[in-house]
Amino acid sequence: MEPINNFLIHLSSIYYKSICKVISFSESVYLRVIGVVYNGKGKFRGWCSIYRHPGSRIIIGEKCSFNSSHYSNHIGLNHRCILCTMSQNASIILGNNVGMSSSSITSFKEVFIGDNVRIGANCVIMDGDYHLDDPRVSPPKPIKIKDSVWLGYGVVVMKGVTIGENSVIGVNSIVTKDIPANVIAAGNPCKIIRSLGQV
Repeated sequence: MEPINNFLIHLSSIYYKSICKVISFSESVYLRVIGVVYNGKGKFRGWCSIYRHPGSRIIIGEKCSFNSSHYSNHIGLNHRCILCTMSQNASIILGNNVGMSSSSITSFKEVFIGDNVRIGANCVIMDGDYHLDDPRVSPPKPIKIKDSVWLGYGVVVMKGVTIGENSVIGVNSIVTKDIPANVIAAGNPCKIIRSLGQV
């Protein structure tokens, strides 16, 4: 039975890789058609949902990967990757080698993500509160996630936040205030646990 299972796994792996190549090519064409700045060297597993508001910018750096396939991440993905600008002059800028799984990034103003950032499964990054016509809602504020940050599963990054280089944000944290570089932080609201390098 084991040889048959191994053969079926190998066969499905070949099929999956070929489908990913087709999706990556199709997604690349689609991105260029809707005005996304993209160099074509990224990887797409499953379809990524992207909406660019007229007059806004979405820029995707080199070697970024977007995982929207339920079959490729055993932690459990609850939706496809989403990039969305919600107003004129809004921007989403992804640096090089950014990886995300089943996460959403929404910009009313500006979301900047540096190089080598890991965005874990089912994260939400949004620089506004939606429903901007409600008088209880304050205006959008830019988000900046600097190089080599790692966001764990289910992290929510709220408007106005800057996360410093090389910091790690723990599972299901809600980040409402700035986090400095080189720390581990977690919780709701997210707070520093310790500096990296400390035991």
